[in-house]
Amino acid sequence: MKQTIPVIGMACSSCSANIEKKLNTLKGVNSASVSLPGRSALIDFDPQVISLEKMKAEINALGYDLVIDKETSVDEIEKREYVLLKRKTVLSWLFSIAVMCVSMRWIDLGSRDIANQVALLIALANMLYCGRQFYVSSFRQLRHGSANMDTLVALSTGIAFLFSAFNTFWGDAVWASRGVVWHTYFDASVMIITFVLTGRLLEEKAKDGTASSIRQMMGMAPKTAHIVDDDKIEEVPLSTIEVGDVLEVRPGEKVPVDGEVMWAESFMTADAAYVDESMITGEPTPAEKKKGSKVLAGTIPSQGKFRMRARQVGEDTALAHIIKMVQEAQGSKAPVQRIVDKAALVFVPVVACIALATFLLWWLIGGNSALPQAIMSAVAVLVIACPCAMGLATPTALMVGIGKAAQKQILIKDAAALESLRKVDVLVTDKTGTLTIPNKNIDFTKADNLPFEERETLKPNAREAMDELQKKGIEVYMMSGDKDEAARYWAEKAGIKHYHSKVLPQDKENLVRQLQAEGKRVAMVGDGINDTQALALADVSIAIGKGTDVAMDVAQVTLMGDDLSAIPEAIQLSRNTVRMIWENLFWAFIYNIVCIPLAAGLLYAFGIDWQITPSWASALMAFSSVSVVLNSLRLRWMK
Repeated sequence: MKQTIPVIGMACSSCSANIEKKLNTLKGVNSASVSLPGRSALIDFDPQVISLEKMKAEINALGYDLVIDKETSVDEIEKREYVLLKRKTVLSWLFSIAVMCVSMRWIDLGSRDIANQVALLIALANMLYCGRQFYVSSFRQLRHGSANMDTLVALSTGIAFLFSAFNTFWGDAVWASRGVVWHTYFDASVMIITFVLTGRLLEEKAKDGTASSIRQMMGMAPKTAHIVDDDKIEEVPLSTIEVGDVLEVRPGEKVPVDGEVMWAESFMTADAAYVDESMITGEPTPAEKKKGSKVLAGTIPSQGKFRMRARQVGEDTALAHIIKMVQEAQGSKAPVQRIVDKAALVFVPVVACIALATFLLWWLIGGNSALPQAIMSAVAVLVIACPCAMGLATPTALMVGIGKAAQKQILIKDAAALESLRKVDVLVTDKTGTLTIPNKNIDFTKADNLPFEERETLKPNAREAMDELQKKGIEVYMMSGDKDEAARYWAEKAGIKHYHSKVLPQDKENLVRQLQAEGKRVAMVGDGINDTQALALADVSIAIGKGTDVAMDVAQVTLMGDDLSAIPEAIQLSRNTVRMIWENLFWAFIYNIVCIPLAAGLLYAFGIDWQITPSWASALMAFSSVSVVLNSLRLRWMK
């Protein structure tokens, strides 16, 4: 059984990696993939061996939470968490301003000792309220032998605070005799927490945008429905609707569940209504619905009203299946993300070792007089390191890319499919039902005697789509079971140079195999059972949403409408998304490679009296995470 479960409390890639690692060690869990920007876990498990309650308990012990109660509103939880984070961030800024005023003597409290003691109280209040989560989380992580970004924040602020507190009460007695000029760093401990909270606030706001496509799809389903009982009509919550219920849908209302029309009427015709299905199929023209017609949840009657019998409700509707598919795709991981996740698990311990080495090096070179510098350099290293940016680099780009595809009626099954699309250099397409639309009003026993144009028509934008694919350097092959004359005619109409006629399902598979043997990356587009062999073998399989369920089950990509321009769009989106992933990873790694040595004080070795301070380190760390998310959001506006 596979299920997407919301996760509460994740802050960085180490969090998601630790949760994923824990889930994958549980008996009964076949596989688990945790998405940081998606705030969810995609878990494949055996309910006979392990329950959701057991998984929840294990994750709670790590300091996070799985939301397994379907009645619980994850949106409401996240809104409350966001409001609390906002409150803590604002208060932390007030503490920062106050401690700066005291530390910098902008407010004169009479003596240095009093100023330090007041700064200590402000910093302590900030740590206990605004920064409490960092210390609780790092303690829980430590108990389970793991670490995350909270560990680095807790270590750095704790060291800065304790060193400053020591200096406040015993600084003169200990350091004066050794000729060391001592300082307190309460402002650093406060500013680190302030900037980290600010970064998370901005990050949450930006990450919220990456999930907008899912929220839009979820918003397509109404909250209530009009149920008919002995000609009495009552508005009831959607959750109370059961299979077999009779419902009435009026103009402008959303169809609540999937079902079958019992009767329909409109001012245009006495026995039909017209339903806008563009949000599901992408078709701009309203579809005519008569008695016996199928209607889908989320679609909207543009003209007329009808009564329907509910056939699929709740999670069984087509809309629910689409939402689930997109959620699973957004929660899946591209191959490159697996490498990043492994790096995230060792990143925090490695950074802690670098910080310790920085401290020891400063102390060994400078002796006791360099001890304050050694401590602050180690703190800066702990703060500047950012596993968040690396962890967000891949999933945020994937979420935006897959979400944008869904908005264009392109359903992508997983991250691997999205990544593979960019490598395609040959497209093999079926003809009837895929490239062309057959005329349903003709007698197919006499079809061979009819002109080509009467038998079928080219799909919308088919010629433009094939031209665009070939401009991108992608060869196109058309496969048809039709006679040679018809296959040649439609290939020419579509602008396709390579075509094969009178083919059987095995011939389609053989062509895909032959092209792959030549070193080609092949995408296969089909709509019927006769295409499934080739679809299963292709590097990327693309099904037409109005085709058979068998073809859609095999396919990695499903086009919900008849507009074939979605194919080059999907390929370009794949190229843009993968390019964005590598951009994000490049900048995330460069940030750490450049900033960690600067925080450690490397420039002093070259006679340059400058390094990144802990306060600036926290600001830069927050900026790096936010910049990765904002960069991914650019995908929304890319063509």
